[in-house]
Amino acid sequence: MTVETQEETYTLDEVLATIAASHKLVLWNDDTNTFDHVINCLMKHLQYTETQAEKIAWTVHTEGKCIVLEGTYTEVEVYRKILKSEGLTVSVE
Repeated sequence: MTVETQEETYTLDEVLATIAASHKLVLWNDDTNTFDHVINCLMKHLQYTETQAEKIAWTVHTEGKCIVLEGTYTEVEVYRKILKSEGLTVSVE
């Protein structure tokens, strides 16, 4: 019995792309922030449109959380700190 294997090769960009997008910024529901404040923060800091930000706010309200950004750990952590400074409840997964 003979077993044949095939070697797969990847570019550095391909490898980094799979690693880079592995972190998520999660916005959590809380009893402190108003819909308007959440929507304004998403538009101001993450450049969501008003319609997109409203949809995210409703998702957070009804489901308890919503992923608002995916990217490198550094990128996600920067936005976590920004949104936290605005009083929002956020975490990195």
